[in-house]
Amino acid sequence: MNIKDTIEKKLSEVILNVYQLKEINLEIQENKTEFEGDFTIVTFPLVKQLKKNPESIGVELGEALTEQSDLFESFNVVKGFLNVKVKNQLFIDNFRSVTNDFDAIEKKNSTVMVEYSSPNTNKPLHLGHIRNNLLGFSVAQILKEAGYDVIKTQIINDRGIHICKSMLAWEKFGHGETPETTHTKGDKFVGNYYVEFDKNYKKEIAELVAQGVGEEQAKKEAPLIKEAQKMLLDWENGDQKVRDLWNEMNSWVYKGFNETYQRLGVDFDQVQYESNTYILGKDLIQEGLDKGVLYQKEDGSVWCDLTDEGLDQKLLLRSDGTSVYMTQDLGTAVERFKAGNVQKLIYTVGNEQDYHFQVLFNILKKLGYSWADQLFHLSYGMVELPEGKMKSREGTVVDADDLMAEMYETARVKTEEIGRLEGFTEEAKAISYEIIGMGALKYFMLKVDPKKKMLFNPKESIEFNGNTGPFIQYTYARIQSLLAKAEYKYAEVSEVVLNQYEKELIMLLANYKNIVEKAAEALSPALVANYVYDLVKSYNSFYQNQPVQIVKLEDETLKQFRLNLSDLTARTVKKSLELLGIGTVDRM
Repeated sequence: MNIKDTIEKKLSEVILNVYQLKEINLEIQENKTEFEGDFTIVTFPLVKQLKKNPESIGVELGEALTEQSDLFESFNVVKGFLNVKVKNQLFIDNFRSVTNDFDAIEKKNSTVMVEYSSPNTNKPLHLGHIRNNLLGFSVAQILKEAGYDVIKTQIINDRGIHICKSMLAWEKFGHGETPETTHTKGDKFVGNYYVEFDKNYKKEIAELVAQGVGEEQAKKEAPLIKEAQKMLLDWENGDQKVRDLWNEMNSWVYKGFNETYQRLGVDFDQVQYESNTYILGKDLIQEGLDKGVLYQKEDGSVWCDLTDEGLDQKLLLRSDGTSVYMTQDLGTAVERFKAGNVQKLIYTVGNEQDYHFQVLFNILKKLGYSWADQLFHLSYGMVELPEGKMKSREGTVVDADDLMAEMYETARVKTEEIGRLEGFTEEAKAISYEIIGMGALKYFMLKVDPKKKMLFNPKESIEFNGNTGPFIQYTYARIQSLLAKAEYKYAEVSEVVLNQYEKELIMLLANYKNIVEKAAEALSPALVANYVYDLVKSYNSFYQNQPVQIVKLEDETLKQFRLNLSDLTARTVKKSLELLGIGTVDRM
């Protein structure tokens, strides 16, 4: 429990003792004013109930708190605000407690599945996938730290007309080339043929339009799209030649994806494939019809009426008996809760799919699945660059690998400019550039609330001052340098007089687990990102306001305490960054 929580508990007891009032929660703020005291208690909510002025309430409460507790040293009341000075020892005890419990995790005995990435096998990962992967992975890390068992999963969209487009384009225009013969990363290689299909498809449409065919009709009549549709049918019918090509091209893509995931620093506990899940859900249709939750039209198609929920009527089975995406999502959700001991399922998907998930969750509720209330859509805003939006069919997408390479290069240039890595070997420099560049990318992406649309500027993200990854990494490295110079070893300190910077730092360190709980509840890595930024700002204030450098202090007890404080700060920074998937360096 941090100091603020301790004060809140004691304050509730005192209000009950003095005024016989239950469940009164007065606001407690850290005191940033010139008035003496560590915390300010806002007494105004009691004015109406007690019919007293705030000044007298403040005095009564201040006297009661100091008399009925050994937490407080003194108090003063200014314009109805009660300022309380906490005993020095409470901060020392709190710091010791936080240090001792640093690695303790209280298990929730609950399993959460987090789905993220879920790419298509017709193109490489792009900037949007980066935000998706970083969000999903970070949320999984935060949930683990909060005590949940976590299953990280992705479902790969490896079938459908878009996959056949790449396959057909390779058959027609590839001349047998492979990623190896062209020295191209597998996912990029296949993605190039998706773009190639679109280019030739548009050419065919233009030719048909020139012959007097209407544009919409031309899109349907173009030879390429007809061939792609036939290929999809052949795939569904198990045609060996088509299946062999599909397997080979997908294997190229998976190899490429794995290289990207490795550099991005994300991983998965399980991988599912749409080619195995697309038939799921059909058995739910009959169940829904029997329960009267779904209805069938004259043409044989099956629908769910969600108009009472403020949505529309949703098609679940076409008249020819084929399923739609919603059907397989229903089946996959049911399968996941059947197969594993899962209590909660989180889908990390962009906000353009908000409506889809509203429909999905509502249908599952109508079908009577009690766990439908434990389904969550981690909806996030799109990412844009200063140049604007991206279009994958036209090949104007910001490639994830290219962006990561740019981050590495930007980190190299910036770091060399300020001479941060002088004396490093070339290999050590390269490792540092990678950690700094990727840290900048991840922090910039995750410090923004997931729901917000964001503009990502690579150069802005690699600044060594301000709310950036490199600034936080640099503070960590500075502490490591200090601890190395002092040849630090932990030793407990029981008595030392603290200054305001040390108290502020202790309170922030004690708040780490509260922040993790809040971030887990809100599914928001931004809470952790902004917490760790506040922490390093507080540490830098503490560090810069030392009359004598820590390593030169003659008072050995004070020196030991400040080194202990520095060490716990570094460990908390490192752990917070790990929750964001960000690495650290010891020298910078």
